[in-house]
Amino acid sequence: MERGAILLVAAVVVFVAPVVRGTSHLSFANDTQVNVTRAGCGVTALCVDQPGACDPAGNGTCLFASVVAGPPAAPNGTDLYFKLRGTSKGYVALGLAVNATEGTSELFLCGQNSSHGTFFFRTMQRNNTNAALTPAERRVTQIRGLVRGDVIECEFNVPGVNATDTRSSHATTTFSILLGTGPLNGSTLGPFNVSLISGPLNVADPSSNVPTTPSPATNATATATATPSGASSVLLSHALLLLPSVLALSVTQSA
Repeated sequence: MERGAILLVAAVVVFVAPVVRGTSHLSFANDTQVNVTRAGCGVTALCVDQPGACDPAGNGTCLFASVVAGPPAAPNGTDLYFKLRGTSKGYVALGLAVNATEGTSELFLCGQNSSHGTFFFRTMQRNNTNAALTPAERRVTQIRGLVRGDVIECEFNVPGVNATDTRSSHATTTFSILLGTGPLNGSTLGPFNVSLISGPLNVADPSSNVPTTPSPATNATATATATPSGASSVLLSHALLLLPSVLALSVTQSA
């Protein structure tokens, strides 16, 4: 009986452990300090958020992610360092997709265990056609996580990212970024509810998601034609003023 109880406890631990910490393809940092802010956005980090320009350091429902790319290391790809913050009773997630409407997305989930609010991390694959989630053994390192009520924050490194081996130059780091949340039902992940899908972004270029404001165009033609028009107006005014004098002179001569 005692042996049976020990086996039962061991089975429960094995079942719960993947939810709390993850499997062998995940490597957690020794410290748990997490600091998700807008610092460096557009300069050293590419940032995406929902709603736009929200403050991840505040107490609001800001869904935010930033990514800093390391130097490319052919043929392995580029290491990407992510920060993610959102509000959920289950999980928040970031996805990378070459095409967000077809194929699959790599999904990185930071969540809180529903029974005692501890942090967990998972990697999944999302079918971009039917939104189905399946487990994925994607290597992730330096994982840190923090749960404060419904606010979930995490930092993690994804080594060797490459959009596809058939593309070249910056295209190897060009992805659409997905942000969203989902529930956790016991140890089962609920559906990923997408809140944001970016256009294609070069995640190695911090400025690729910074809106550009075009400089005001000068209309030389309109300026050039305005002067003759103004001159014509002045000449017409003078002509109208001279007309009564001419008429008066004509009447005098006739008399």
